[in-house]
Order: sequence, then structure tokens, then C-alpha cells
Amino acid sequence: MGERTILHSDMNCFYASVEMMLDPSLRGKAVAVCGSTENRHGIVLAKSELAKRAGVKTGMVNWEARQCCPNLIMVKPQYDQYLKYSELAHNIYQRYTDQVEPYGMDECWLDVTASQGFCGTGMEIAEKIRQSVKEELGLTVSIGVSFNKIFAKLGSDMKKPDAITEIRKDEFKEKIWPLPASDLLFVGRATTAKLAQYGITTIGGIANADPMMLKRLLGVNGLGLWRSASGLDDTPVMHKDFVSPMKSIGHGITCTADLENEDEVWKVMLELSQDIGHRLRVHKLKATGVQISIRSNDLGYRQFQAPLTLTSQNPTIIAKKAFQIFQDNYRWTVPVRAVTVRAINLKPKSEPEQLDLFTDIGHLDRLDRLDDCIEEIRRRFGKKAIFQACLLGDLKIPCDNRDKVIMPGQMN
Repeated sequence: MGERTILHSDMNCFYASVEMMLDPSLRGKAVAVCGSTENRHGIVLAKSELAKRAGVKTGMVNWEARQCCPNLIMVKPQYDQYLKYSELAHNIYQRYTDQVEPYGMDECWLDVTASQGFCGTGMEIAEKIRQSVKEELGLTVSIGVSFNKIFAKLGSDMKKPDAITEIRKDEFKEKIWPLPASDLLFVGRATTAKLAQYGITTIGGIANADPMMLKRLLGVNGLGLWRSASGLDDTPVMHKDFVSPMKSIGHGITCTADLENEDEVWKVMLELSQDIGHRLRVHKLKATGVQISIRSNDLGYRQFQAPLTLTSQNPTIIAKKAFQIFQDNYRWTVPVRAVTVRAINLKPKSEPEQLDLFTDIGHLDRLDRLDDCIEEIRRRFGKKAIFQACLLGDLKIPCDNRDKVIMPGQMN
């Protein structure tokens, strides 16, 4: 089939672009999609090109964004719409290949090597995708075309918005090596600072460094960066149906108000564990341990974990373990702002387990049958058809589906 041809498609200013497409009166204006200040999520989630030029940045608090751009229009996020248009874009990509690997909601890699015989060259396919997304969805994409995933991603970042950039094997050194080291995928702020201490400030500097020195400096990731910078990346684009093996399943939320006591923390953990238990059952997995992450209202961050006595997918057992870990480790000097519960070290539900003489097998079997019944009721009548009475009332948990969303540019 010849040389690999990889595309990386990046939907420009995705959240903001969807909002402007849904509301044409926003077009040509500085727009930012922002969390609600009242609900403790007052930061910029995405911004339009005009807002970006004015200095508005993702993660900036709302008042700071307003200072940068006094005429900024702030809109609330519509996560269901973002999910919808992300899926519609994926449907367009799948017209050309079934090797479509998401990288967050707004980005995808496509391997079109085998499609070129009947769909055109990589550049021609990229142009067809660019036009289809614009005409059918009213959105724009920037697409990188190259011989591996790393350089295709770099290509999509080099020219925005609504553009296509090709990086060929015979020219990548001239195009890529002069770029800052931080432009290379997986070179974050800390890695950039470490490399700079050794005089490595460009991608070419990484490629020309001693790989063993990079390994000593950054561990095995150093070798990976050297391969990427040298154009040797050969990681495959996964099939559209590929699901990476799960090592953990978690659910976390920033609360709408501070949690002031253990009772409030328990209710939040129990509510979060309902979703975790459901997902464990869907994937036929069980947890061997529980991990919690706590962010206090002074933005301090703490993480603790402990093993379960017996593996489980029961939400109440997971919640009780999470709460026990919290009680054993958290000191109430300040209220709690955010809570995450995670089932860790997952195993297949069908995997045999050694029990002890003191385990009440009958009780565990009854819990499993009760969970089966609850799952069936919720499947037929909705998530809120049956739940613990203690979860009635204000749990200080926002209900806008933000937990279902993968933030732009984040891994699955």
C-alpha cells in the first residue's frame, strides 16, 4: 500500500463554534463558553478566534477573561450539543476509513493509507473532509496530513482555522525541527523545563540528543520523545470500535457549594458510586480497590486509596469504602470543594476469587440479585426511578451532563 498516510482533524474552537452555529447572532463576535460562576465553575471552557486574539485563554476565570476582552459574550455550555456534533463529525470521517481514533471530543486521527486507491490522495481526502464538515455541520476543521500520528497532529496545529497542512517524510526536518520543543505531543510544561536545563529547546534538539541521556533524564518517556522527534513514531491508528482495557472507572464532580460535614460528603460519594457501579456492570468488571480524590476549598488536593476485602461492583460497597478512606485520612481544617471516587485495579467479573471461611456468600448473592433488579428498573424507567432515600434533596451536585464530556484535547 506504500507509505502510511495519517490525518489529524482538529475542530476549530469547537465549543464556541458550535454555539455560534446554533446562534448565528454570535458570529463575528468574541465569544467564550464559560461555566457558571454561581455553580462554582466560572472559568473559560472554550473561546472563539476573536476572543483568543484579545487574550482570552482556556481555563481563565470569567472576570479575568472579561478584563482581557470587555465586549466578550459569555454563554453557558450545552454539552449534549457538543456530543452530538462530535459524533456527526466522526460519521464524516468514517466515510473514508474505519481507523478513526478520537483524541478528545474535537480531535481525531484517521489512517487513510488503504483508502487512497479509491478516495484520492491524503491531501484530497483531507480537503473532502474539510468541505463536508463546513457544508454539513457549519463548522471548520484544521487537518494535518503526514506519515505518522505525531507529525499529523503537529500539522493540524500549524495552520488554523479551516486549513490543511502536509508534512512529508522528505521535508519534516526543515518544517518540524525548528519548532519549540513544547509543540511536540506529550512535551508538557515540566518536561519543557527539564529539557531547557540541558539546552534542548527545539524539536530538532530532542531528535539530535543522545537517546540514552533522554532516558536517564525522563525515563522511558524520553526514548519515546526521541523517536517522535526523529520521525520514527509508528503507533497505529486504532479502529473506531476499539476500547482500551479499563484499569479504573471513576466519577468526580466539583460541588455547587462547599461540603461542610461528613454527612454531605457521604451523600455525594454514594451518588457518584451509583454511576461507577452501573459502568462496572456494563463492562462486566469488578473492583479490587477504591481511590478517592479530595479538593478542599483552599484548592489543596489529596488522594488516598485502599483495597477492598472482596472484589465488588456494588455501588454501596464502593461508596462505604470510599467514605471509610475519607474518614481515616481527611482532617476537617477546611470544607470540601470537589470529590472523586474511583474503582481501581479492575478484574473481569467472571474471574474466580478465593473466599475465606467467614464470608457470608448468601448475603453477597442477595446483594447481586438486588443490584440486578435495580439496574433493570433504571433501564426501563430511568436513572431516578429508584434510589436511596438519603439522596433526596440538595446534594450540591450540578446536573448538566458535564461528566459525560471529554474536554477538548484530552485523551480518552
